[in-house]
Amino acid sequence: MSDHYSPPFHMTDEIAELSIEIGELIGMVSVNAGLSPDPRLRRENRIRTVYSSLAIEQNTLSLDQVTDVIDGKRVLGPPKDIREVKNAYEAYERMSAFDPCSMEDLLTVHGLMTRDVTPESGRFRSGNVGVFQNGQLIHAGTPAAYVPEVMTQLFSWLRTSSAHPLIKSCIFHYEFEFIHPFADGNGRTGRFWQSLILQRWKPIFAWLPVETLIHERQTGYYEALNAANTQGDSAVFVAFMLSVIRDALKEIKENQNRHVVENVGKNVGENVGEKREALLMILRRKPRASAKEIADLMNLSSRQVERLLAGLKSDGTITRQGSPKKGWWQINE
Repeated sequence: MSDHYSPPFHMTDEIAELSIEIGELIGMVSVNAGLSPDPRLRRENRIRTVYSSLAIEQNTLSLDQVTDVIDGKRVLGPPKDIREVKNAYEAYERMSAFDPCSMEDLLTVHGLMTRDVTPESGRFRSGNVGVFQNGQLIHAGTPAAYVPEVMTQLFSWLRTSSAHPLIKSCIFHYEFEFIHPFADGNGRTGRFWQSLILQRWKPIFAWLPVETLIHERQTGYYEALNAANTQGDSAVFVAFMLSVIRDALKEIKENQNRHVVENVGKNVGENVGEKREALLMILRRKPRASAKEIADLMNLSSRQVERLLAGLKSDGTITRQGSPKKGWWQINE
């Protein structure tokens, strides 16, 4: 096999547009979150991530049971399922310590995920495998004898490719599932590794529950994998995964917007003074917010917000710094 492997993939308008939209959403979410989400929400997201990724693999524990296992409580359930939860939670808790370009770290993560669950934990499979649906073989993994070589090539591509990290993470995810390098645990390990690649690009992905939305769209996830297999090109799978990431970011943004509104009062009163105070509270959090963003947060029209801003500016409460489009509001307190 060639030392220089390039996974089959072609750029589409849909993928380009999704990438741009994701970049914009990350900017908005990062400003609000300061890349330091509330520890309680962060933990809840991690538990949801573990639950969802394992549920895709037919783990039978409910979200409440997964939470109890992680809290150290006694749970009645299959020992294998309980062990999988403990394993996955440990792997995700150690995520920041792993190098996404290290095949050795991949084997370590697989070892954590499948410890005391599969005989070949932390090792590439020794036999051939296939993916079956309704008793029919729908995909045969790479022959076992070639797995170490093709995985070495895949990691070489990951290290050297100039592709955008968003797109590269999705391509790696697809190629990993296509190769199916392990006897068991391929799905949870592949999803973990995509999250790891994304985390190294933007830290917010350490807490983004992408796996939760995959679980909710499990049928679409497998359909996208199968379509990419049939077409011999990962573009359809990349587009699907980017739409999942986009929607996960949208969910976080909407939750943050609701939080801001709750902080300033769910229903800002008709009193102009109350509206001015609410607007100032938003500007303290988001000095670069546009009139449209503020209007969405306060449930007002852009014109109403512009009038409030003009009033605050005229009486010296706020001052516009920088250019009209790229500047920010300074509060003169």
